[in-house]
Amino acid sequence: MRHIRTILRAAEPAGPGIRLLTLMDPDGWPLPRFRPGAHLDLHLPEGRVRAYSLCGDPARQDRWLVAVKREAEGRGGSAYLHDGLAVGDAVATSLPRCTFPLAPGATRHVFIAGGIGVTPFLSMAAALDRAGGDYVLHLLHRDGVPLPALLPPRSVLHDTRGGRPALPGLLGPPGPGIQAYCCGPAGLIEAFAAATAGWPAGQAQVEHFVPPPLPPDPEARPFTLVLAKSGRSLALPAGAPLLPAIRALGAEVEASCEGGICGACRVRWLEGPPVHRDRVLRPEERATDLMACVAGCAGPRLVLDL
Repeated sequence: MRHIRTILRAAEPAGPGIRLLTLMDPDGWPLPRFRPGAHLDLHLPEGRVRAYSLCGDPARQDRWLVAVKREAEGRGGSAYLHDGLAVGDAVATSLPRCTFPLAPGATRHVFIAGGIGVTPFLSMAAALDRAGGDYVLHLLHRDGVPLPALLPPRSVLHDTRGGRPALPGLLGPPGPGIQAYCCGPAGLIEAFAAATAGWPAGQAQVEHFVPPPLPPDPEARPFTLVLAKSGRSLALPAGAPLLPAIRALGAEVEASCEGGICGACRVRWLEGPPVHRDRVLRPEERATDLMACVAGCAGPRLVLDL
């Protein structure tokens, strides 16, 4: 697993409860490129791993920008990044990965963001501005505008203290070449899903920044997990989580959200079939890969390329 060592070169307030972090290579070398909409993991003390969208311009390789909102009821990662991380400190990150890309071939992009959920759209907008693409960013906020200095010119602000605007009116009708996107709290994503329920398949996509609850699988069955490269195997009871079993067999798999939304624990499968419960893999990708944090197996054996 490859980690990138960066240094926190600047940190500044960027909206209500938000700290904007500027990460750079310690020696000033260019950082790996990332796709619009990408995110990365920050590796924090005590083994904590947290995923954040890259909200800077993808064309700039001298720095990565990460916006962190303090979560009072969180697991401690945002508190550390607000209170414990100082300018000059080292930060280990993953390589960027993109599970929320701009739709290829789309001619108009409609972004619906809720609060700090605006972050993936900032890199998308920068790329579209450079390419002359057509888009609009609707930013719904309640406690103040997040990241005001980074908002693109084609942003429409909606103060929701008096109620959320009707999403069909913001989205407009579906049509050829139109792609809709949403990132924000669960209530907004549910409203977006309802508003786009009648859209053509594939023309509306969402990114969660908190894993949705994963209910028990009533059809879960026992199976044997096999790691192809080592030959090790383990019998798992029905409903047992896959990721701890992989680690118990001695294989290393990166993980972050452990809820099927970030794409960190992607593994190639060789025999199954697996039960896919993630929110990131496309149908064609599921033919070869799975997300180990939430996957199961519909057959007697699940063989992984590990």
